Formats: sequence, C-alpha cells, structure tokens
Amino acid sequence: MTKVSPIPVQASDAERWTPYRHAQPKDSPPELIVPNVIPEDDRVWVPVDDNVWFRPLLLCVTRGYWMNLLKVRRAGVLSRHRHPQPVHGYVLKGKWRYLEHDWVATEGAYVYEAPGETHTLVVDPETEEMITMFQVNGAMIYVDPDGKCLGYDDVFTRLDKCRAHYASNGLGAEYADQFVR
Repeated sequence: MTKVSPIPVQASDAERWTPYRHAQPKDSPPELIVPNVIPEDDRVWVPVDDNVWFRPLLLCVTRGYWMNLLKVRRAGVLSRHRHPQPVHGYVLKGKWRYLEHDWVATEGAYVYEAPGETHTLVVDPETEEMITMFQVNGAMIYVDPDGKCLGYDDVFTRLDKCRAHYASNGLGAEYADQFVR
C-alpha cells in the first residue's frame, strides 16, 4: 500500500498557494471571526452576577453549545453547577479553582470538565481579574450543595440574556445575532 501525502509532491509552488476554486457547500453557515475578543466596549460584556460577566463568541443554536469569555473582577464564589456534556476552558488572565478539587487553573491553562461533573467556581481574593474562554456543550444546571436543581442555562437562555442586555444598553437586541450559528 502506498502512502498518500496530504500535499501532492508534484504540485508546483503556485498550485500550493492557489485557493480552492469551487463554491463552498450551499448549506454551510458563514464562518465567524470575532475581532477584539476582549472588547474595548464594556457594553459587550453581559452581566451574570455582581462582578461577573460573559462575552459571547459563538452561540451555536444548531448544535446546542456556546463559546464565551467569563470575566470575574474581585474575589467570589460563583454558581455551583453540573454539566451533562463536556466543557473546555482556556485561562487567558488570572486564575480560578473549584471548591471540589485541589487544582488551580492559572493563566495559560487548559481545563477539560467531564460530563456529569458538579463544581463550584471560586476566584480567590489575590486575583484582581480573571478571564477564561469556555466552550459549554449542552447546559449548565445550577444546583444546591445536595444536587437539587435550582435552574439552568443553555444556548437559548444565553442568547436571550444577550439580546435583553444589548437592547437595554444601546447596542440593540440584534447585536447578539452576529454570534448565532
């Protein structure tokens, strides 16, 4: 069996630098580029709680997940929650931890949260500001210390929160639509 190179060996340099010549699939949604992921306009940050905001990057209503930045200023305990699907995080600034674990997610760290995990996010007093990018699949189910359901967030409730916030701050509810796929 012969091994196939991903780039044909016989391709000329000009051919390697030639873009694809055909149309993209007609039902494929447009790509999404978010310039200034950490926005200059603070109105883009959607409040969640005192000193806690999220900034949408992608609200994927067709697949049931969202990408966002979570920002926390000053110390505090955030919502205890459970995820029925995996969550991925990347710490851009500061640090945080979960009450239920002995590790600390520091700047530059990647965090994988397994489905079924329940945890309570904490930002300790020595951290002035924390910003983490999260991909949340499915939902966040808010629970009390014994696991009793107190509420939830999914891509649709997040989209509703964005639209309401942007409608109230002058950006307009439709500002959120750019993040929907």
